[in-house]
Amino acid sequence: MSVYDERPWLGQYGDMPSDLAPEHVNALDMFRAGLAADPTGVAVQYFDGSLTRQELDAQSDALACALLEHGFERGDRLAVYLQNVPQFVICLVATWKAGGVLVSVNPMSRTRELSYLLKDSGATVLVALEALYDEVGRDVVADTDVTLVLTTSELEHQTRGDQRLLAGVTRQRHEGTTDLATLVEQHRGQVPPAVELAADDVAFLTYTSGTTGVPKGAMNTHGNVVFTSMVYRDCARFEAGGSVFGVAPLFHITGLIGHIGVSLLAPMPLVLAYRFEPGVVLDALIEHRPTYTIGAITALNALLSSPDVTRDHFSSFTSVYSGGAAISPTAEKAFLAATGLQVHNAYGLTETTSPMTLTPFGRASPVDPTSGALSVGVPVPSTIVRIQDEEGHDVPLGEVGEIVADGPQVVAGYWGKPEETAANLPGGALKSGDVGFMNADGFIFIVDRKKDMINASGYKVWPREVEDVLAEHAAVREAAVVGVPDEKRGETVKAFVSLKAGAEVTPEELVAHCKERMAAYKYPRQVVIIDELPKTVTGKILRRELRD
Repeated sequence: MSVYDERPWLGQYGDMPSDLAPEHVNALDMFRAGLAADPTGVAVQYFDGSLTRQELDAQSDALACALLEHGFERGDRLAVYLQNVPQFVICLVATWKAGGVLVSVNPMSRTRELSYLLKDSGATVLVALEALYDEVGRDVVADTDVTLVLTTSELEHQTRGDQRLLAGVTRQRHEGTTDLATLVEQHRGQVPPAVELAADDVAFLTYTSGTTGVPKGAMNTHGNVVFTSMVYRDCARFEAGGSVFGVAPLFHITGLIGHIGVSLLAPMPLVLAYRFEPGVVLDALIEHRPTYTIGAITALNALLSSPDVTRDHFSSFTSVYSGGAAISPTAEKAFLAATGLQVHNAYGLTETTSPMTLTPFGRASPVDPTSGALSVGVPVPSTIVRIQDEEGHDVPLGEVGEIVADGPQVVAGYWGKPEETAANLPGGALKSGDVGFMNADGFIFIVDRKKDMINASGYKVWPREVEDVLAEHAAVREAAVVGVPDEKRGETVKAFVSLKAGAEVTPEELVAHCKERMAAYKYPRQVVIIDELPKTVTGKILRRELRD
């Protein structure tokens, strides 16, 4: 038996349970238990508007009936192309009630990206903000399996939205689409037939990039969702009686579990503010006094950097966790000094349905004296995390290797990609692609990145995708993209480009070229034009030399 099977981290748990038995078979049962416990309680708070659990139940019933009437069947996929609005939660619960699978789409996705996600998932229904459909969606859906487009507005479910975000927003109706709110009202009072969902049925597809750079749909199951929602409630202390602030985007695995999942389970209100804007978030913290949140340290730092921030803005919080981007010891201490709150570290991937490790509540993460890295915590209950060499053998504590996770949060595989499932999830355990070590006390430290993935403000960027867009420019001969340290974003995207003979282009023009074709977090912030890219004798570009 390996040292990791002995779970040396249990000594750090305190009163945290060593194992968690699922309380519900599926996430729909989880929602219904919360509904029964607090039917008139607020499910979602959005500016001055709110949605009770009873109303969430009624609207999701109506939408599920409308989907079924349209021909939506068990296992079908519904894609949401939304910001942090209540309609996201309504669509998620309705999709489950119709026996389907939700596909979460980044609202920053542009035409090429949205087209790929819809085609790969085979989604038959798209729910989009009116503006996003107008700007992007209308040019995409005709070439996909989508047969029903539902549009909605960020103006729904509130009457006094923040004008810094919503000023100038008007309702738009588009030919060939159906208004979501109208459809719900047409079916109000209807109840869909009962659906049996197993723990291994897929609850949603969340897209991530892997070794090929092609986005893959991680199949997060109902069992995954129930388990990780319980982890946040029981281990991060996101308990009933408080409220969770949705600082992370809901399309992201952190938002899906650390915001929606745990709010349905606890149950407790989920406070939303459309999208992240520091001034708007600070006002919402004062108005709604949330008690819990989890988000990227870059977002927390942005709040602390606002000229309007005061200690009072964070006075209602009892538990703050950060995940998605590495926290430096300096940032941890700065947050504590500014707010009086210990920000706790969390680490997970899309394929682990959010957390695989957490810093136990009330504890500060230790710092590795050699590298200066802050620990990402210890494995969560019912989870074995190993450090392995390239042959897949466990290495001794303290030695560096690949971080491998095995537990109830690990996904069943990648949608339609059995070969990549077999490669990245051998035997059901996830090979994370991150390199680190575990100390004698069971704390895990990430020291390097096995893959070339760039982590910019918690968003994953695959270099090949940026390189392909750069290659579309007529002047570009070759391009290589790397991640470089950035004080605000953690990492940022930097491109090295060689030009075709006689071609001329400026770095600024290449940045603009990418900005027009990619989500905002992906395009390179820096472009360097050089004569030749460094390569091996076989012609492989040496990204490491470029990073150095």
